[in-house]
Amino acid sequence: MRTEHDLLGMRSVPAKALHGIYTERALENFTLSHRPVNSALIHAYGAVKLACAQTNHELGWWDDAKARAIESACLEMMEGRLDSAIVVDALQGGAGTSTNMNVNEVLANRALLILGKTLADYQTVSPLDDINLHQSTNDTYPTSLKVAAIQSLRNLQTEVISLLEEFQRKEQQFARVVKVGRTQLQDAVLITLGREMGAYAEAFARDRWRIYKCEERLRIVNLGGTAIGTGLSAPREYIFRVVDRLRDITHLGLARAENLVECTQNTDVFVEVSGILKACATNLLKVATDFRLMSSGPDSGIGEIRLPARQAGSSIMPGKVNPVIPEAVSQAALMVMSNDQALTQACAMGNLELNAFMPLIADTLLTNLDLLQNACRIFRSHCVEGVEADEERCRAHVEGATASITALVESIGYEKAQAIANLAKSEGKQIRRTVLEQGLLSAEQFDQLVSPENVTRLGSPPREKKP
Repeated sequence: MRTEHDLLGMRSVPAKALHGIYTERALENFTLSHRPVNSALIHAYGAVKLACAQTNHELGWWDDAKARAIESACLEMMEGRLDSAIVVDALQGGAGTSTNMNVNEVLANRALLILGKTLADYQTVSPLDDINLHQSTNDTYPTSLKVAAIQSLRNLQTEVISLLEEFQRKEQQFARVVKVGRTQLQDAVLITLGREMGAYAEAFARDRWRIYKCEERLRIVNLGGTAIGTGLSAPREYIFRVVDRLRDITHLGLARAENLVECTQNTDVFVEVSGILKACATNLLKVATDFRLMSSGPDSGIGEIRLPARQAGSSIMPGKVNPVIPEAVSQAALMVMSNDQALTQACAMGNLELNAFMPLIADTLLTNLDLLQNACRIFRSHCVEGVEADEERCRAHVEGATASITALVESIGYEKAQAIANLAKSEGKQIRRTVLEQGLLSAEQFDQLVSPENVTRLGSPPREKKP
């Protein structure tokens, strides 16, 4: 063990640990979620600290050797090589100060090792006087969150695009599979399975566009504002340079807020972004539920599609295979919705010049981004890519369901169609057989009326005018 001191006194720290006394106290105080800080936030923090270090170096605050060591440590964090050293709980009091100080201590000690010094030689490299120079938790934490969120949004966008493109392929593959369309879980009218898949693709296309636009909401940062946005203790030249440096490092279109005080006080942009993610979760839940319904049975249910078999479904029922991928995707979507509620309340609970609940905001937002990215990926690769149509089942439904009657109304009229529906039901016969037996249509006429072209056309063709 080694001994370090802080405002509250002396404390023992593991001798080889990169963190220090502040982190040790946080480990005692915040045994809440038992989950680490999201790695995307850690990597973004490395980028933010690198921008600050390079700016301070340019302004002459350190000699070259010290600056290079600090910058090298920041780069290692940015690249994910110091993740294991960020050990504080994801949820914590203090608006994220424990995370910021864990980062500061790790970067200081890593820089010391690079310089060939001993750990905790804070006279040479200090977590506060050097790593945190001209900064505060209150500007570095939200800036790091925005950087992490933008990068995660781009990853999510890629997965959403892949998912919607897969649905577009299924739209083409199933273009000629006529099936029963349902409203309120009851047979309604005929449609094609391809048209249904195309509707799913369109929904995810909207999600893709919303996610793309989210970046605009996050690119404005308060870095340089320090404690409450007034730039207390930071040189004006530093404030004007540091965001530009961060933009160069991250290759993101970041800009310093015109009103740093406002940007430090308010967190409504995170609510807006979270709402967009909730919309994506809503679409995932709806489509996953549709897949479960359409594949139900398969022998005694709807059974219009066959999902890829991913694992045995039961320890007691031989041969049972469950729709586990849509079920997993549904749970991810529900968690996103729940996290959105927690984030919304946390953002609303900010007081005066600061929101003390930034750790909850960060954890829920980045968790939702991870959940949606993974859900879209496994839904596409483990389910949608391998889904098959049971064309015989779909055809049997079309010939037997009253939904096919709707396709005949223009040819035989509503009253006759209603009579056919009642007769078929009372005699337990298929609609097609009943129509043919009554001589209302030929087999060719019936098949034409329930063809893919007929059931998917937009409206009815113009009627010939009577002479």
